[in-house]
Amino acid sequence: MNFTAKTRLLTLLGDPVMHSRSPEIQNKAFEAAGVDGVYVALQCKEEDLEGFMASIARSGGGGNITLPHKEKAAAIVEIASEAVVQTGACNTFWGDQAGRIHGDNTDVNGFRSALRLFIGEVLSGIRVLLLGGGGAARASLLGLIEEGADEIVIFNRTPERARSMSRRIGGERTRIIQTLEEIEGEDFDLVINATCLGLEENDASPVDLECLGSVGAAMDLVYGKYVTPFVPVAKAMDIRATDGAEMLVQQGAASFERWWGMPAPVEAMREAMGKSLVD
Repeated sequence: MNFTAKTRLLTLLGDPVMHSRSPEIQNKAFEAAGVDGVYVALQCKEEDLEGFMASIARSGGGGNITLPHKEKAAAIVEIASEAVVQTGACNTFWGDQAGRIHGDNTDVNGFRSALRLFIGEVLSGIRVLLLGGGGAARASLLGLIEEGADEIVIFNRTPERARSMSRRIGGERTRIIQTLEEIEGEDFDLVINATCLGLEENDASPVDLECLGSVGAAMDLVYGKYVTPFVPVAKAMDIRATDGAEMLVQQGAASFERWWGMPAPVEAMREAMGKSLVD
C-alpha cells in the first residue's frame, strides 16, 4: 500500500495495545473498501491522551480508544454521540473540518450485533450476570437494556463503580452485588465477562461458573493472544460460549462507518480476525 500526504491516519490509543487485532482488521477493511487510510496502534498514557486525540483530529484523522482510557476520552470529545452521553465512555473519535473532536461509543452497537449473532434475535426477558464496571461493561449494560433484558446483576471489584454505572444506565432493571457468594445457585440466561481478566496468560476466570445454578450461555468480551480461561471452562460444562472476537469485528465495522461514511466490509474484517463465524 502506498502512503502519501493525503493518507488518512487512524489510530488505536490505549495502554496496553500490543495485543490488539484492530490494526489487522481495519487495514484489511481499508484495502477491501479502497479507501486511503492507515491504522496503527499507539501506546498512550492517560496524561497524553488529550494531546494525541487533538493532534490526530486536527489532521483530519481519528481512531479508537481502548483500555483504560474510554471514560477519559468521553470527557475530552467536543461533540459526543448519545451513546457516549449515556455510557460516559468513548471508544471512537474523529475530527471534522474545523478540527473539533467527535466521539461515539460503537461498543454498544458492536455488542448488540455480536450478542444477536450468538444468542439470537429475541433477547427480551433474559436474566444476565454482568462482570465488570469499565467501558466495556457500560456499553454492554446499555446494550442489554436496549435489547430488553429483564434483570442484569452486576458485580465489580469496586462496588461503587457498579453502583455509578447502574444509576447512570440501568435503573430499576439492575441489581448490584458485593460478593459473588450472594448469587450462589442462581440461574442466568447469560453470563458476560466485561473485565480485563483473560488478557494475560495466567489470568484466572472472573467467576466460578460451577457455583451458579443453570447458565444458558457465556460471553467473554476479552480476546487476545491467549485463549481466555472463561470460555473453555464454560464449554467444558456444556455451556454455549464465545469470546470477544465478533464484538471486536462489529464495533470495528461501526467505527469504520463513522470515519468513512460508507458500509464496512464486514466479511473482510472477519477474515482478518481469522474468525468467519461466531462459536
